[in-house]
Amino acid sequence: MAERTAYLGLGSNIGDRYGHLNAAISALRDHSLAIDAVSSAYETEPVGEILDQPDFLNAAVRVTTELDPEALLDLLKEVEAERGRETGLPRHSPREIDIDLLLLGDIEFESERLTLPHREVTSRRFVLVPLLELDPDLTLPSGQRLEDELAALPKADDAVRLAGTLATEDPNP
Repeated sequence: MAERTAYLGLGSNIGDRYGHLNAAISALRDHSLAIDAVSSAYETEPVGEILDQPDFLNAAVRVTTELDPEALLDLLKEVEAERGRETGLPRHSPREIDIDLLLLGDIEFESERLTLPHREVTSRRFVLVPLLELDPDLTLPSGQRLEDELAALPKADDAVRLAGTLATEDPNP
């Protein structure tokens, strides 16, 4: 498969949230993903089915890969498991690490396990803000501008607060 740019969404709301995000980024490198850019960390309130839980730190990562969608998803699930992500919990449960495949080049893909672009990429401010930090002109395969999607979201919905920076350099070059 040809080399493609992928965008990943990372989140953590248990324990050392910065540590979990940085360790996941390091683990992605260890699994031979080329990390091109890492957004700032943003603090957000939980959304979804379980709202009574700690706030999240969210970030986006741009990587280069030759993996197909399912193989890349498998790698992300492996990194989550290595970093302590429990499976079998209710959807939107608190978690040490969550890694979502948001976009993979211009691929539109759907299987039982994966939809690309990610179903919530245009509806979640905590996804759009870090993505647009990495690439302000980012579009979906359809040509839809993510900047326009962010502007269309309700202003009072899911506030995103800049929280700091994450490790962007490989500690073992």
